Amino acid sequence: MSHPPVPPAAKRRRSHRRENLVVTGPVRAGKRTKELVSRIQPGDIAVIDHQDLDPVAAESLLLAGVKAVVNAAASVSGRYPNRGPLILASAGITIVDRVGSDVLDALSDGEALILRGGDLYVGDRFITRGIPQTVTTLSAAIDEARQTMGVELVRFAQNTLGYLESESHLLLDNLEIPRLKTDFAGRQCLVVVRGSDYRDDLEMLRRGGYMQDFRPVLVGVDGGADALLEMGLKPDLIIGDFDSVSEEALRSGAELVVHAYRDGRAPGAARLDNLKLPFVTIASEGTSEDMAMLVAWELGAELIVAVGTHSSMSDFLDKGRAGMASTFLVRLKVGPILVDAKGVSRLYRQQVRKRDLLFMVIAAIITIAVIFVVSEPLRLIIRGYLLTF
Repeated sequence: MSHPPVPPAAKRRRSHRRENLVVTGPVRAGKRTKELVSRIQPGDIAVIDHQDLDPVAAESLLLAGVKAVVNAAASVSGRYPNRGPLILASAGITIVDRVGSDVLDALSDGEALILRGGDLYVGDRFITRGIPQTVTTLSAAIDEARQTMGVELVRFAQNTLGYLESESHLLLDNLEIPRLKTDFAGRQCLVVVRGSDYRDDLEMLRRGGYMQDFRPVLVGVDGGADALLEMGLKPDLIIGDFDSVSEEALRSGAELVVHAYRDGRAPGAARLDNLKLPFVTIASEGTSEDMAMLVAWELGAELIVAVGTHSSMSDFLDKGRAGMASTFLVRLKVGPILVDAKGVSRLYRQQVRKRDLLFMVIAAIITIAVIFVVSEPLRLIIRGYLLTF
């Protein structure tokens, strides 16, 4: 049944009521959203400091079960049309923005925080004031950012050119790779990053039969290894700085590659040393996502299928750091063998595989044989036909 349109005045009243809701819950505070979500319990109020909250972080907060999100920074700064906060607001999650970074020191984990519109209280103690956000206010900010994102695109292009001058080896030189046990030569490689829509992409590939037909090398980039385990798949190789991957994934038997930098820093090595797990180190600028693709390229993969990676301009801007220019350049290098998982899954989704047809025919033959064995009337009819002929 269709509903009559809501008058604009009613929309304003609804938005006003939303802004003045009182929300109470335990505090969970942290500067790094991806580390904070592992501590969040359903019903908590997440206190973060995350300018331009990206869709991946927003989805992880939503899945963790937050009741509200208090952001020290602006969830939509206006640099580009960032849709992350809209994911939360559309799901009914209360958002209060721009409360200032001091709030992280003013609040302790576990204490009961009260949100009254944009005001924050602990008991009767006033903490600070922020800007309550709704679907309406966020949509307006995103529309405005769409009109002005040209400046951000120019900045990204300039950074990419600068990166090309300083790190041209990513495109021109071969990556120095120690001997690995994982065999890439002539095989397809599935590189999984825990990025936007990674669950949907993995599920479509699994249901479509891609995994069974091609049995690709499974490479998890940090938390991408856990994404594979969630689907019942065991990664062959995990690559990254290991700041967002579970110990379960690290002990899954996968080969471990620490992403080091050319200045000698290798952030993930200390954790693996503490866990007494063997690993190799590969030094390269750029991101761990970049290095995973370069390893597959250099070791002779036939095709690289990317899940959750950064492939569009909004993805690059969502990441919000200058180093994303390297990802753009690496994609230029491996482009001849790189495809996005969405394209592969759509090709497979509507295909009927020969193996499935064979199984269907065999099942039909077995069914007919069983019916023939157990059905005396059917046998009599068939004998009659045979005698006639």
